[in-house]
Amino acid sequence: MLAAAKKEFAEHGYALAKIDRIADRAELTRGAVYSNFPSKRALYLAVLIDVAEAAAGEPPPPPASTGDALEQFARVWLERLPLGGTAWGGRLQLRSLDGVLDDEHAREVLAQVARLEALLLAIALEAGDPARRVRLAELVLTLLVGASHRAETAPGSGDPFDLTHACGHLAGIGLTDNWAPPHLPFVTPAKPCADSWTAPEGLVDRISGRQADLASDGLITVLGAGRLGAAEEAVRSGENVTIVVVTGDPAEIGRLVRLRITDLTGCLRRVFPADVWQRIRLVLDDDALVASALGLPDVDDETETAVRVRDGVIVARSGGRGAGHAVSATRKTTT
Repeated sequence: MLAAAKKEFAEHGYALAKIDRIADRAELTRGAVYSNFPSKRALYLAVLIDVAEAAAGEPPPPPASTGDALEQFARVWLERLPLGGTAWGGRLQLRSLDGVLDDEHAREVLAQVARLEALLLAIALEAGDPARRVRLAELVLTLLVGASHRAETAPGSGDPFDLTHACGHLAGIGLTDNWAPPHLPFVTPAKPCADSWTAPEGLVDRISGRQADLASDGLITVLGAGRLGAAEEAVRSGENVTIVVVTGDPAEIGRLVRLRITDLTGCLRRVFPADVWQRIRLVLDDDALVASALGLPDVDDETETAVRVRDGVIVARSGGRGAGHAVSATRKTTT
């Protein structure tokens, strides 16, 4: 079914693709397609995820400087740009979402994903450097996403070599990058507890590609797809942190998050050594296994909760806005 859908989207693009033709290509009924994918958007996102997962590569030697890292990252990102032509297949390579996110909520989620993407790139850039690099990462990603959009609307325009050099030079821009969210001083402190913790197994860390060890000591923050920007509140604790992403709509919103994270982490792993994220794990939990294990009966895109795990026991909990910060602040009081 995915192979048939890939051909249809490559030939006709998202807007003009037809589920009936995809069913015919796959020798299935229209109902069989919809029994696996509730919408054309869900199927299109599944195709893009398949394309992104196939775009793996071997990492080069570690970058020598921030500028070198940004040039390497830009080079990997820009490999997908078509040199010319207008074939719809180029949109699959670009992972184009033009015309796909036609509702406000999906666009709001995409904005939150963009904040998480910038954080992950910034963590790599900050390795060995105490300066916060989130604004720099946001700037680089804005340039690269813009270049991808222009390559889609005007294939062949823009020189990839110029773009890579420009990203490298952005490292020298003097950006004031202070992190001080105004709501943090007003966050309710986390509640101490001594709850048993049975960590779900089989979940994958999307950064390293290895199984995520959720039983180890550290913070676990469960964030809905609409709250991903809050990940930094736990990450800045300096401890081991597992970011667990959940959604009330795994078929579409869940696939949107999976696409963007798969695409980004695939690029990151080809530039940076794995140890730059040794304190961070990222789990996409479409089945809400972690939330269920934590005693959360329902999750949606606005979920925000966090716990501290020590010696197999949950010793602090917090829920609502600022949960990751509240739990990270319990480090001194619970040691």
